[in-house]
Amino acid sequence: MIKLKLDNAECFLSEIICHRDSLNKERIASLFETIGEKNCFDLCEKNNVTCIAYDALNQCSGITISRCWKNSFYATEKRIREYMSELDKVSALLAKHGIPLIALKNSGIARSLYPILGASPMGDLDVLVDKADFRNAHSALTKFGYSMKFRSPLEEEDIDSAEQHGGAEYSVTLESGNHLWFELQWRPIAGRWIRVDQEPSATDLIKRSVEIDGSQARLLSPEDNLLQVALHTAKHTYVRAPGFRLHTDVDRVVRSTNIDWDKFVEEVKRIEVKTAVFLSLALAHKLLRTPVPERVLIDIAPGNLKSRVLILWLQRVGLFYPDRKKWGRFGYIIFVALLYDNLLGLFKSILPPPAVIRNHYSNYPNRPLVWLYIIRIIDLINKRVLIK
Repeated sequence: MIKLKLDNAECFLSEIICHRDSLNKERIASLFETIGEKNCFDLCEKNNVTCIAYDALNQCSGITISRCWKNSFYATEKRIREYMSELDKVSALLAKHGIPLIALKNSGIARSLYPILGASPMGDLDVLVDKADFRNAHSALTKFGYSMKFRSPLEEEDIDSAEQHGGAEYSVTLESGNHLWFELQWRPIAGRWIRVDQEPSATDLIKRSVEIDGSQARLLSPEDNLLQVALHTAKHTYVRAPGFRLHTDVDRVVRSTNIDWDKFVEEVKRIEVKTAVFLSLALAHKLLRTPVPERVLIDIAPGNLKSRVLILWLQRVGLFYPDRKKWGRFGYIIFVALLYDNLLGLFKSILPPPAVIRNHYSNYPNRPLVWLYIIRIIDLINKRVLIK
């Protein structure tokens, strides 16, 4: 479906983070010997997958590895175990207030689908609540000791702005003294490039969600979960931090749940995100041998020319090394523009309807509409955000 050119180092990285059920142990051992342990470790460190690599290498006979690999795995396991404990505490807290909570992305995957915590690195916890519950959830969290603080200097640290833009971030000191970033969202994707009207509502997602054994937290339905992680991968343009590692989210959801592919494809088409989801699934399929049916990839693929342009561009900026500079300002905007399925969708993102513009810039209630659209264009150029 897509062609990628990978050197030995990139092949090693691709093989080493494959799902446990699909490890090519002979290939891993051969690449490990060819590249050398020191270089392999350096590759994994720069791509933030050392703990996953240890889990794979530990299953390959005939490979001797230094203790540094094991240290990474167990340090990650300890940290993620603490994160999962915090997730359970918060979900129980909000349940007392009648607020259902969905564990999103790797938070839900680690808690329910792939509980090998040492091979489940994540930098924060992401959860979803209904918009109607957002302020009550915020109040409960702040009383619980959470402090609202955004990592991005572009965000305003007040509840009105957070509610308007889809969610809030909190800085949390855990019992161990470790730090945690906690994201409370009412938009399942929120920002970057997807429009509010494209996203499934949190209300509908919560209704379709399923229980997680041993926790008050819930998990998105299989189809919703796959769509959410696929769009989240697209939100990071497949390559920006955490980049390459994100493809394991798609892989683990596909392998760990029974996806109704017809229902999934129908939803992808309904909200007009075929291009973005195709790349997420196709890259996981190519890099990690994720068992996505070929008919699904064919059904949601953009035209051959568009696919070729996007894949070549991703290869040029680099599928690996997520912390390297990937995009110039205008190159990024052009690439993201190509993720839209059609020009109408792109146009509606750049120049949303007046009601959306008025709501977004509600702190300028008396400004003329033309003025707000000018500010919108300036924001696009300065913040590289097509959708907000």
